[in-house]
Amino acid sequence: MDADKAIGIAADIDTDLAERLRFVLEIDRLKSVLRQTMLADGSRQENSAEHSWHLAMTALVLAPFADEPVDLERVVKILLVHDIVEIDAGDVFIYDTEARAAVAEAEQEAADRIFGMLPEPQGSDLRSAWDEYEARETPEAKFAYSCDRLQPLMLNLAIGGGSWNRHGITADQVKKINGGIALGLTRVWEVADAILDASVADGSLAPPPS
Repeated sequence: MDADKAIGIAADIDTDLAERLRFVLEIDRLKSVLRQTMLADGSRQENSAEHSWHLAMTALVLAPFADEPVDLERVVKILLVHDIVEIDAGDVFIYDTEARAAVAEAEQEAADRIFGMLPEPQGSDLRSAWDEYEARETPEAKFAYSCDRLQPLMLNLAIGGGSWNRHGITADQVKKINGGIALGLTRVWEVADAILDASVADGSLAPPPS
């Protein structure tokens, strides 16, 4: 039996349940979206589903360092949905600013489609969490974004530069992008900034162009 037949059987019994099960199957596709960042052991690229889980755990662990009090349940919800649009739009390298701008419309369309698969009010609730992350105005969204910038930074550091070295990214670019950590984790960014300076000194991160 394939997935469509299984969902069809569910729909004959409970349409609401069938819609939720179809969504659960759909988001499995996020496991196939590869990111530029490698795992900390350097064995392979991480996928976007792994990334989202890792961010949720990062948020739980770093909550005491958040600049403002946050609703952790809301933060975790934001982080679990923030990259779901990559099922349709794909993952775009954070340092490719032109590609990031070009994919914005595709991500909005993906959000409409994917969250629209769920019955209301749940579809709108998860979509609002995605929109909240994109706007980065609430304490929860700022903290979530800070975690999202910190996690790949740590993975790149773990393997001596990782995707930074592979793509010729220099320290000034890394600091410009990852300075976003300070949006909700000021103290953590101070530490990360010092680590980046040390990485330039030891040759694992290229210095800014002279």
